[in-house]
Amino acid sequence: METRRITVLSAGLGVPSSSRLLADQLAAATERRLADAGYRAEVQIVELRDYAVDIANNFVTGYAAPRLAEIIAGAENADGIIAVSPVFSASYSGLFKSFIDVLDPKSLDGTVVLLGATGGTDRHQMVLDHAMRPLFSYLRSRIVPTGIFAGPMDWGSTEEGSTPLSGRIERAATEFAGMLAGNEPGRRKPDAMESLPFEQLLAGISAGR
Repeated sequence: METRRITVLSAGLGVPSSSRLLADQLAAATERRLADAGYRAEVQIVELRDYAVDIANNFVTGYAAPRLAEIIAGAENADGIIAVSPVFSASYSGLFKSFIDVLDPKSLDGTVVLLGATGGTDRHQMVLDHAMRPLFSYLRSRIVPTGIFAGPMDWGSTEEGSTPLSGRIERAATEFAGMLAGNEPGRRKPDAMESLPFEQLLAGISAGR
């Protein structure tokens, strides 16, 4: 059985977080759809708030702490990404954008991405098309046609146990799984540049004079 690696990015700040709840539901629906198609899903869930300090330090020092480097590698080498952010000031959160900024800009080229967002009012749902989709288009990702926004009224349930949100989640997961199934697993990544000690670099410069 072939495997598809999926990294789930949740940029929610609260506990519990509606962004994490949406991310979990999208991941679970995707796993079901992949299983139906004969694929196994290997899912890594990342709560970005747990890495906020490491992300900030990466900007200052230029180096990722080991645990941050691990999730960066997971995102860069994933076959697909589920990216969910709360809406702040009519856009994705600063924490979400900061994590995207520490990735290699070329690393998400061809990666299948399912977009999700949560907010306090349905008026924020345009963040998917006006902020998140352009961001991942710039990174040359393959974006799932259906993005999911969840507002306060989406978390209730009917007597039948289903909601319009659950229907949208299933639709998005079906599209996501279909694109993952059609993608060649383990896409070739550019070789990382070798980082040499400063003394070795200096010696090389001196030898060239």
